[in-house]
Amino acid sequence: MSDAAGERTNRLRGHALSILSVGVILIAWEAAARAKLVPDLFLPSVSAVLIALRDGIADGSLPLDLGVSLYRAFAGLLLASFVGVAAGIAMARSTLIRWFLDPFVGLAFPAPKIAFLPIFILWFGIDHLSKIMLVAFSSVFPIIIATYSAAISVNPLLIWSSLSLGSSRPMIMWRVILPACYPRIFAAFRVAVPVALITAFTAEMVAGGGGMGATLMYAQRFFDSPTVFAYIVTMLAVGLAFDKAMLALRDRFPSWRESS
Repeated sequence: MSDAAGERTNRLRGHALSILSVGVILIAWEAAARAKLVPDLFLPSVSAVLIALRDGIADGSLPLDLGVSLYRAFAGLLLASFVGVAAGIAMARSTLIRWFLDPFVGLAFPAPKIAFLPIFILWFGIDHLSKIMLVAFSSVFPIIIATYSAAISVNPLLIWSSLSLGSSRPMIMWRVILPACYPRIFAAFRVAVPVALITAFTAEMVAGGGGMGATLMYAQRFFDSPTVFAYIVTMLAVGLAFDKAMLALRDRFPSWRESS
């Protein structure tokens, strides 16, 4: 009981220190802006950013832009999840498939994915589909690599034992191999979620078509710095919220946690 209380106290202390550090940064930001140490064009005050944030929420433009960006990010992530898990397991179970896919993964994984945006626009148009496909292309490789690494590490004794008990290969896939991959797949998703968000925002900044990135660049062209910072703060908050949600989901399902 004392260990649980001590852990809870340490967690609360950590949260308090995090809130304090953010508060100090915001106070210093507001003080610097009000003292005109930096021109408003480059660093608007916190209060001006909060007003822009309130106005964006009140007129519905910010929730609409956020909804468009999240739709693109998570539609692409969903596609990447299906393709990545299937490809990773296939590479682990078949030498031929691994030989075929490994050069593509090796070439594309380290490449700057935003450089492919003109090609995706040419193929899929300027609207949602090109951005969704770019998000999928950016997010799929961490999932493939993590899934392959997990599937290739499954103890062969588990597979042989299942076969000796009469399990079919599809049943072994669903009940032995895939559950053994859950921890690393979940770790890959924790990497892929921010990648999907960053790719969606960046693609919108470059190609337009609505969303958080497009509106941010539109505000920047008209030197509307409070709106620019309001959208940046929203992007940061969204990324933090989804990362915390992923951690909470991992704690809810202990079998998804990688063993140390």
